[in-house]
Formats: sequence, structure tokens, C-alpha cells
Amino acid sequence: MKKTTRQIQLGLVTIGGGAPCSIQSMCNTDTRDTAATIAQIRELADSGCELVRCAVLDMESAEALGKIKEQSPIPLIADIHFDYKLALRTLEKGIDGLRLNPGNIGEKWKVAEVVKAAAERRVPIRIGVNAGSLEKELLEKYGHPTSQAMVESALGHLRILEDLGYQEIKISLKASDVRKTVEAYRLLSRSVDYPLHIGITEAGTIFSGAIKSSVGLGILLAEGIGDTMRVSLTGDPVEEIRVGYAILKALQIREHGINFVSCPTCGRCRINLVGLAEEVEKRLQWVKNPFNVAIMGCIVNGPGEAREADVGIAGGIGEGLLFRHGEIIRKIPEADLANALVEEVEKMICNLSI
Repeated sequence: MKKTTRQIQLGLVTIGGGAPCSIQSMCNTDTRDTAATIAQIRELADSGCELVRCAVLDMESAEALGKIKEQSPIPLIADIHFDYKLALRTLEKGIDGLRLNPGNIGEKWKVAEVVKAAAERRVPIRIGVNAGSLEKELLEKYGHPTSQAMVESALGHLRILEDLGYQEIKISLKASDVRKTVEAYRLLSRSVDYPLHIGITEAGTIFSGAIKSSVGLGILLAEGIGDTMRVSLTGDPVEEIRVGYAILKALQIREHGINFVSCPTCGRCRINLVGLAEEVEKRLQWVKNPFNVAIMGCIVNGPGEAREADVGIAGGIGEGLLFRHGEIIRKIPEADLANALVEEVEKMICNLSI
């Protein structure tokens, strides 16, 4: 059961308090290049991204966020480090959220200025603790960046905001180590009721990063921890959205797009199932409706899985049976299976939208 946390509002997206776990990403463009950044945000939004973050390196970046915000189809978060003036400027420009650690902003009056401006606009602040940038005194105390050190860092930053009377907060504790990250979130979840942004930071390339993120985030989500999430991958940020939804779909937390069931193949398979599955998955990436598609290679498990799907194929010798909601539609030659399956899905989705 999902842990009930406080609810905050980030633009039009509700986080915590029973709202579904939202999926976000971060632009890897130069924020000062507004055209490239807006184009990437639109591509992310088309892929299902619900929140997007941009790095604010300098005042030029802060100014650019104003133009980006005007054209962003999804809520925009400013990623701030060290300079409170950058936070103030992005707030003036209308951004929807801040990611900053009040402990590295400087004197308390600087943090107070940011909190005052954020409170006036009801802009949430994410405290983002990263194992790679913990405070020197915590590293000296614990010897290295442990999960306990990460939690202590987060609670320290949190106290600064709470002392200023601010509670529009979410918190993240990220490390590239899966076990460390999971343990840190478990510890923090028992200590606070603020919404948690979960992720495995610097997880790696699309292949290795997807595996680490699936394991770490899967454990946390299965334990009811996580109100918003990012899958951090070295590559196209659109892939982060695809992997994120796949994780949520696997745990039946959210339904989005095609849920593919396909067999690993064996000696009984008499069609090119690998090529068929890859082609169909690629051609149906655009689908956002929840939909179950089964692509099976033989008569052992094939008919059963195909019948449970919205649409499915059970392979035979150089041909296959096409199923729709458990009923056999027709027998199709192998060469036509991909087209027939895709066309059937498109037709059903078109009927759903009427």
C-alpha cells in the first residue's frame, strides 16, 4: 500500500496525498538555447513526461527560463545551486518548482528571501540530496556517503525551510548505488511525511541504467514509497520516460501505452518471433492508451496469453492466429502478421476515441 504523504501542487500536477506517481525528466540542452530546450521539452511531453527540470547555470539561463516557461506544455522546474539570486529570478519568471538545497545557498537571510518569494507564488521546493555532494562534516562523521549521512543531510536542509515556516516541500535522496539509495529512502520515509521524489542517480547508459533503476525504484514503489520519479540515463531523455512508465506498468501502479507480452522463443517456435515483436513494439510506441498486446511463438502458452490480451498472436508453422479479446479473428501468413496486428490495435484505439 502506498504511503500517504502531504500533497503539494506543481503547476497542474498534484504530487503526494494519494496522487499517482508522476514521471519527470531533465533537459540535457543548454538552457540558454531556448529553441533547442523548448523542442526537447515538447518531445518529452509527447512521450508522456509530466514534469521537466532545467539547469540554471547563470543569470542568462535564468532569463531564458522565462521564454521557455511561456512555451512549455508541462510544469517547469529550475535546478539551482549556490546562488540565491538565480532562484529569485526564475521565480520572477514564473517557474513552477525549484530544486535547491538551502544549506548550500549561503546565509540564512538569502534562503529566507527565496522562501518568501516561493511562498508568495506557492512554488514547491525540492531538497535534492546526492551522495556525490554531501557536506564535508557529514563525510568526516560517517567516513563516506552512507544512507544515514544522506538522510541526515536531508533533515538538515529540511529544518532550514521548516524554521522559516515553509512546507511546500518534496525531498530526494539519490545515489548511484542501488542498495544505498533504497535504504536511504526507507529511513527517510519513516521520519517524514513530505512527498518523495525517487531515483537512482548517474544510473548509467540506457541498458545498465534501466536495470539499476528498475531494481531500485521497483523495490521502493512496491513498498509504497515514491510520489514522483525520474529514471536517470546517459542518453536521450525520452528513453527515461519510456523506462519510467515501464516500471510503473510492471507494478500495475499506472497504465500507459502498450503492455507487451512476448515469449523468449524456443525450439517449438516456427516463426521469426524476435523480429516480429521488435517491429510491432517500435511501430506502436506512439500509443498512450493502456493496451495489452501478446506476441507468442507456439501453441503451448501462446493461445492462453493471446486470449488474455486485448490483441494477440499465437504462432504456428509459417503463420499465426490473430486474437481479439480472447476470440480468434483469423489465420494470417507469417509475412502479414506485423501489419495485421498493428492495424488491429490502431482500429481498436480509434474506436476507443470515438
